[in-house]
Amino acid sequence: MPAPICLIVNPSAGGGRAGRLAPSVEGALRRHGLKVRRVDTRDLDHARALGVEAARAGETVVALSGDGMVGALADSLRAVPGAVLGVLPGGRGNDLARVLGIDEDAVRACAALAGAAPRPMDVGTVAELSSDEPGRAFVGIASVGFDSEANRIANEAPAWLGGLVYAYGALRALLAWRPARFEVELDPPGERHSFTAYSIGAANSKAYGGGMRAAPGAMLDDGLLEIMVLESVGKLRFLTRIFPKVFAGTHVAEPCVKVFRAREVTIRADRPFTMYADGDPIGELPVRVSAVQGAVSVIVPVPGSPDSAFAASSPLSASVESAGVAPVAAEPTVPD
Repeated sequence: MPAPICLIVNPSAGGGRAGRLAPSVEGALRRHGLKVRRVDTRDLDHARALGVEAARAGETVVALSGDGMVGALADSLRAVPGAVLGVLPGGRGNDLARVLGIDEDAVRACAALAGAAPRPMDVGTVAELSSDEPGRAFVGIASVGFDSEANRIANEAPAWLGGLVYAYGALRALLAWRPARFEVELDPPGERHSFTAYSIGAANSKAYGGGMRAAPGAMLDDGLLEIMVLESVGKLRFLTRIFPKVFAGTHVAEPCVKVFRAREVTIRADRPFTMYADGDPIGELPVRVSAVQGAVSVIVPVPGSPDSAFAASSPLSASVESAGVAPVAAEPTVPD
């Protein structure tokens, strides 16, 4: 039997979407034969405490929220041996769920939890160079520069914009943007590069900002970060040639986009910037961003779902192939 589930809900995620979905999601999980205990969060620190308590009690921690709470839970659960994290889309961006191949409808996505297997997933960590504190973890992409202002604006935008909020933040940020000088050092002490650029990103996953495939080559289990640099170009070129291509990931072919891979990178700039990850502020430059391989186990869909987020084959796929049988699909969800 699957472990009992602790469904952790951020009722304010997605402009209240997660709170509205929670009763239907809880019912769907029960119809798939899962034992469910639902708890609602007050804030990210509360979510962290709830997640650790549930994991230590042997429950699978399932987040119905946006990427911010998913990142906070991954950060806390990596300290609990055997902890397992499930993700249901309840926020505005839902980028990790999208990269994992999880259905964008949270109720339909409950089937994946009944018929899937956990597998190790990397996280990234961000630590300020001036601090002795351990780094905070994130699951998606940590970025800084132009992205800092775009994230700030997006977080202050009205909820009715939904997933468009990140594009809105980028367009608003562009109006006042002036290029900055950045320095990155790969796997210190290692290669150093300086750029006049819009943004520097350190990617654990492929996407951020509600479907922008900023790092199409990033893998969730290779122990490496994809370091993305968007060098300075004219605003018109950025708006008409670079920005539209980010949604398909084809921007990486542009000469102004540089891509590196490293286990760790330090980032400095010629003026203060706040780094954001999973939609929330995570540190002040200068920072050190590191990859932590296999830091947390995450539930992924059954074989047949998109699995290109991982370099290694799915353990569930391997067991099915060795048995010589087709995977059994979870029974369909009955609407409430």
